[in-house]
Amino acid sequence: MRKKTGSSRLLLNFLHEVQNQSPEKYLKHEDLLKVSKATGIPLWRLYSTASFYSMFSLKPRKKHIVRICSSLACYLEGSEKYINIFKNPECYDKYTIEESSCLGLCAQAPSAMVDEIPVSLRDVEGILRNPEKIKKGFLKQGSENFKSFNPVIMKNIQEINPESIEDYIKIGGYEGFKKAVKMLPENVIDIIKNSELKGRGGAGFPTGLKWETAKRAKDKIKYIICNADEGEPGTFKDRAIMENNPHLVIEGLLIGGYAIGAKRGFIYLRGEYSLSHNRLSKAIDSAYEKGFLGRNILGTDFSFDIEIITGAGSYICGEETALIESIEGKRGQARNRPPFPPECCGLWGKPTVVNNVETLANIPFIVKNSANWFKQIGVDGSYGTKLFSIIGDVNWKGVVEHPFGLPLSEVIDKFAEGVKGDRLKCIILGGVSGSLIIPEEIQTPVDFKSLAKIGAGPGSGSIIVLNSSRNLIKVLKNIAYFFRHESCGRCVTCRIGTHQIYNIIDKFLSGNGTHEELKILENLCLTMSSASFCGLGQTAPNIIYQSLRKMRNEWEKFIRR
Repeated sequence: MRKKTGSSRLLLNFLHEVQNQSPEKYLKHEDLLKVSKATGIPLWRLYSTASFYSMFSLKPRKKHIVRICSSLACYLEGSEKYINIFKNPECYDKYTIEESSCLGLCAQAPSAMVDEIPVSLRDVEGILRNPEKIKKGFLKQGSENFKSFNPVIMKNIQEINPESIEDYIKIGGYEGFKKAVKMLPENVIDIIKNSELKGRGGAGFPTGLKWETAKRAKDKIKYIICNADEGEPGTFKDRAIMENNPHLVIEGLLIGGYAIGAKRGFIYLRGEYSLSHNRLSKAIDSAYEKGFLGRNILGTDFSFDIEIITGAGSYICGEETALIESIEGKRGQARNRPPFPPECCGLWGKPTVVNNVETLANIPFIVKNSANWFKQIGVDGSYGTKLFSIIGDVNWKGVVEHPFGLPLSEVIDKFAEGVKGDRLKCIILGGVSGSLIIPEEIQTPVDFKSLAKIGAGPGSGSIIVLNSSRNLIKVLKNIAYFFRHESCGRCVTCRIGTHQIYNIIDKFLSGNGTHEELKILENLCLTMSSASFCGLGQTAPNIIYQSLRKMRNEWEKFIRR
């Protein structure tokens, strides 16, 4: 029997439900009053929450909502010219036009969504002419190209129906969980610790250590959360896992819940991932039916429930404490640390583990096959495989899985089939908050230790390739615009800093930059990275600062003579 959580506990889901029932797709004052009475949540806090997230509206909308992606992935594919068409006043008279920082459809860019249906911006005329029949511009989610070498997570992925639990079981699904529940939780954690699995969300924190901390916490109530709020422009590898093998994520959550002593797990899923939501929901239902979720699972004393929380459009919620705040029905703003969530003070004040999708997808294989098996893949200090989303100026775009240790040059040449159009200018690795890699560095192996030597890391798993014809400063302006839009506004350093960085870059593009302003920009980047409250502000200037250090000649071109 699937357990349903009271709506007062999961406010975001409740607000989505209320808004979707409104003919004008917005949160009316009268509806929020009813929500306040039903949940006991003060009206001011409902307005505070609803006004924070871009997918909620406090104003009436038209019949059709067109969400246009302005992310770097879409920008590189010429989205600007299509966006300008939508700025026509006639469009606003007929449709509600909303700009999105990223829709997660990066391999199919330039993209948009019309009433939750993904479409190509290249069919702009078809979208505007008849939004109810957008067959021509339809983008089939879950259809990304896959390439792999010695795969773990993506192995057999094209051999199963993602909506069939029987198919998943046939390829060995839930065997890792069955093995885990026959062991002591401490022994399961030992396996993960011995595997030296590092988090695949960007920080690379040891997964086993995080689990052990939560297990040792004295509180009897604990939670585990799957961070599926994949909002980094250019990153879509987690979506590929959820849409093609959702049971793998559920099994990873189950094992984690058993290991730390949690009885409830949550999947915090970004609101734009409608197909992921659909398939994860079906997978959870079928897991309950087969007895893998619920009470006394497989005849043991272990009980576990999973629920999906639908995000509402906020990049900052990818930060674990902001994500926890969001689940609690608040604005997605980061908390003070320490203490850290696994220790205490996590979800609803309880010890909480947050792992991302790709991290959890590795867990069933490690438990099933052993830590030693896992450590035979990859290189010292970076074991297993890594999933990357490849886009930009390349001849092939999609999701790649390969063991750690392969040089970046080989990833581009072997999997992406080489740079498209012209020679390589640079690579943005690990997302727009990641690292700038110049041609002299592309022989660097993709692993934590090797990348650290050049001041880089795998990050979110995005590889954005730029050829020599690209105007790097325009690319940086797009990145600055993204962070300016996504800053939660809590700390002055980030709130003002992101605006100032954007303004300075814009000044250079207009031909009015100076050497003095380059120094100001450099100091501003350093100030933000050291004084911002959370990871968003600390990493927002990464690519811009590295461009000043590694590719200063690109800036010199725009200095006023």
